[in-house]
Amino acid sequence: MSTTETTVTTQTPVTGLTVAVVGAGGKMGLRVSNNLAKSTHTVRYSETGEAGIARVRAAGREITPTEQAIQGADVVVLAVPDIVLEAVTAQVVPQLEAGAVVLTLDPAAAYAGLLFPREDIYYAVAHPCHPSVFFRRYTDEEWDDTFGGEKAGMDVVGAFEYDAPAQRAMAEQVIRDMYTPVLQVHWVTVKQLAQCEPTLVETVVCMLGDFMKEVMKEGIARLGIPEPAAKAMMLGHIQVSLANSFGGDNPYSDACYIAMQYGRDRIIKDDWRVIFDDAELDANLQQMLHLEHPIAR
Repeated sequence: MSTTETTVTTQTPVTGLTVAVVGAGGKMGLRVSNNLAKSTHTVRYSETGEAGIARVRAAGREITPTEQAIQGADVVVLAVPDIVLEAVTAQVVPQLEAGAVVLTLDPAAAYAGLLFPREDIYYAVAHPCHPSVFFRRYTDEEWDDTFGGEKAGMDVVGAFEYDAPAQRAMAEQVIRDMYTPVLQVHWVTVKQLAQCEPTLVETVVCMLGDFMKEVMKEGIARLGIPEPAAKAMMLGHIQVSLANSFGGDNPYSDACYIAMQYGRDRIIKDDWRVIFDDAELDANLQQMLHLEHPIAR
C-alpha cells in the first residue's frame, strides 16, 4: 500500500455491484446487511456460526456458503472481529477475482500487517463516526439512532491506499450504502485511521465517557448525592462542555477554567501525548488483537 492524501468525497452513485458480506450474522454484519439489502446491489450473505445463521434467516435472508458468496464479487465486506481477520483473509482473498475490493470495518489488522497479501486485489477500511452530538435531529427516530446506520446521518472515515479510482469508487459506494445515511466519507491513510480508532476514540473518548460514569457513581456512593440529581448535572454539563470546547459556545467562566486546570493537574498525566507515538499504538493494538509478539515493522 502507498500513502494517500486526506480527502473528503461525495461521488456519483455506483450501482449494480455484486457484494458479499462475510460474517453477516454478527452484530455489525446484521447492521450492514440490513442496509445493503435495500441497495441496488446483488448481495450475498455468508455466516458459519449457528446463532449467526439463525439471525440471518430470521431477517429473511438466505445463507450462501463463503466460497460461493465471494465468487465474482466486486466488493467483499469482512464483518468479522479484527482478531480473526488474519485467518479469514488467508481463506477468502486467494479465491477472489483480480480487481476485487476487500472492505474491513476496523483498521487494527490492516495497520498491523495481518491481512493476507495479494497484489491484484484492493484492501479498504471504513469505520463509522456515529451521529455527532451536533447533528441536527428532527424526529424521535433520529434521536433514538445513537449508533448510526438507521435514521441519523453520520460521517465515515475510510482508508484506501491505491491509485485505483474505479475500485475506490466501488468501496465508497458500498460504504455509503452499508452505513446509510452517510453525510461525508473522509479518506485518510491506514495509519491515520488507526490513530483515530483506537487512539482518539477508544483510548481517549470512550475511556473518558466510562470514567465520567465512574465519577458520577462515586459521588452518589460517597457523598449521598441523589442519583437523578447527579445524572442530570453530569449529562447537562457533558453537552454544554462539548459545545463550549468544540463549538465555541458560551465560553467557560474564569472560575471554571481554574477548576478545569485543577482537574488536569490531578488526573491527567503530563506525558499524555505519548499515546500518539508509533510504539504506543503498536502496544495498544498488540493487546487489542491478542498478539503473542509485538507488531513487526
